[in-house]
Amino acid sequence: MGKLDNKVAVITGAAGGIGRAAAKLFAQEGAKLMLVDLDETNLLSMVEEIGSDKASYITADVSNVNDVKNYIDKTLSIYKKIDITLLNAGIEGKIASIQDQTDGDFDKVLAVNVRGVWLGLKYTMPVLAENGGGSIVITSSTAGIRATPGLSPYITSKHAVIGLMRAGAMEGAKDKIRVNTVNPSPIETNMIYRIEDEINPNRGNKQPMADNTPLKRYGQPEEVARLMLFLGSEDGSFCTGGVYMCDGGVSGGRSF
Repeated sequence: MGKLDNKVAVITGAAGGIGRAAAKLFAQEGAKLMLVDLDETNLLSMVEEIGSDKASYITADVSNVNDVKNYIDKTLSIYKKIDITLLNAGIEGKIASIQDQTDGDFDKVLAVNVRGVWLGLKYTMPVLAENGGGSIVITSSTAGIRATPGLSPYITSKHAVIGLMRAGAMEGAKDKIRVNTVNPSPIETNMIYRIEDEINPNRGNKQPMADNTPLKRYGQPEEVARLMLFLGSEDGSFCTGGVYMCDGGVSGGRSF
């Protein structure tokens, strides 16, 4: 028996490192999946790897209301319900000081990272309520509770989705909908490599973000996926409105 037998999960940002790991784990635990991303090539490879009997996909811009409605409608047309939604899609944006970011830079990040989450909540919560409840897991970041120079749009967005999570948790409780955030970093994904390369183009084999964690390593996408599984399954049945760190101790303080 899998922890997600007979469950249907929607995963946005499914082609990225964390989304891909979550999709594989959720499928192993018995879930049927709707994989959502803009990267159709990787979505196709994921469906092939997981199996078309367990996974379907749709390309979507999570900041576009019609695309959000479409991924929900396609899920319902194939699987007839939604039990779990992972609102995981996100972008880091440009690395620059506040004064060197344009309003377009700011708007682009918030469109995906905040509007995309708000739309996901708005249109999946009624579906979960009709199904008797469910779980929504939002990917925030350690940047949702701390700050780093040069990433003001990203940091703003990851703080914002914690507020959205709390609002969703309070509004969804009456319908047995649980809403939580996972807050990972630094996780060994292409996003982390891009950020480190932009901050220090000459870093070579150095891993400054990993070295700055108390555990002295990157987290792995699979470690975040296991936390998502806990929150998405009945193991996390009394968890809602929570901020769940997965950051190697970064949020705990400094290691000497």
